[in-house]
Amino acid sequence: MRGWKALCVSVALAVFGLLATAEEPILIGFQGPLTGAWAVEGDWALKSVQIVVDLINQRGGVLGRPLKLVVEDDAGTPRGGVMAAQRLVAAGVKFVVGSYGSSICMPSSDIYEEAGVLVISYGCTAVNLTARGLKYYFRTSGRDDSQARFFAEYVVPLFGAKRIAIMHDNTTYAKGVAEETLKYLKPAIDAGEVEIVYYDAIVPGERDYTPALTALREANPDIWYYTGYYPEWALLLRQGKDMGLDWKVIRAVGSNACPISETVRIAGADAVVGAMITQEPLPAFIKDKYPKAKEFVEAYEAKYGPIHDSPWATYAADAVYTIAFAIEKVGKVDPKAVADLLHSGQVIGEGITGELAFTPEGDRIGVPYSLLICNEKGETELFNPEVHGKLVGLED
Repeated sequence: MRGWKALCVSVALAVFGLLATAEEPILIGFQGPLTGAWAVEGDWALKSVQIVVDLINQRGGVLGRPLKLVVEDDAGTPRGGVMAAQRLVAAGVKFVVGSYGSSICMPSSDIYEEAGVLVISYGCTAVNLTARGLKYYFRTSGRDDSQARFFAEYVVPLFGAKRIAIMHDNTTYAKGVAEETLKYLKPAIDAGEVEIVYYDAIVPGERDYTPALTALREANPDIWYYTGYYPEWALLLRQGKDMGLDWKVIRAVGSNACPISETVRIAGADAVVGAMITQEPLPAFIKDKYPKAKEFVEAYEAKYGPIHDSPWATYAADAVYTIAFAIEKVGKVDPKAVADLLHSGQVIGEGITGELAFTPEGDRIGVPYSLLICNEKGETELFNPEVHGKLVGLED
């Protein structure tokens, strides 16, 4: 009888253990700049990630288990990135979404690699990040060379620009985009079709960019490409406007680290109207194409209000979908198995920004770009030649 009771107790404990395991949450780490110069990007990304976690959990989670976020602030600095990564590893997290800024991703990804933690960055575009042969590093965003090619091969011809100015801020991201832009412009430069009339760097964090803007004005470019971040872009546009520069004469184009909404908030709409940015798809502009984009926008606006205009926050959300889809496909919560699947190049599902698939090196396959403009209301919209002026080469 005692043996029978002992057996019953053992079976009950085993069943309870199985149930507990089935309901135990899958931890997903989030690393981002929740404080510091890029805090708004971190806030948008965290909110976007939370929306997708909520949507997945509403459908029953992953393998019958809910997702649970573990959040760490890296303050947008390399040192902060290292500390955030160490804390997430110590917390037992095996999958991480993060971070924003290539110089932050580089050291933190090394820590995740050593610990066997799979990390998907959402706002890190330096080409060499995926050239290191890491097993556990992936990114949902595009690369510097893709954006640079879009500017050189699409935007410059779009405006028939001959005299080109390029400005960066010496950060890993900004300098990378600037250098890649020069590379893709080289054939046109060698053919005498365009010329670089200005190529220089500013110091981020300064309050007065009059010297740089004066040199820019004297260079008399047709188009000006700024490849740095939005805090400085906003000041440059504001101070340039105050100096009498006209963004319909000098076509001012920022890179994808210059969201228009935040630039307008800092600089004022009058200083930004007519300025443009090279940008990956925003959910508001693709919600009619992808079901998950529509669902995401509706859920975000219901919880937080108007949707952000940041591709990075959207890519952070798609990083969660990538992890969830991959775990479901391999049938277990195993970073190695998930990494092997992602390295295979298979399409593992459709996220907010389309199909989710990766190269053997860990880069997202098929990231498109678009040109956005600040309209007269100070709002972000897709550039439309018929609305924003006839352009050379587009009359037909």
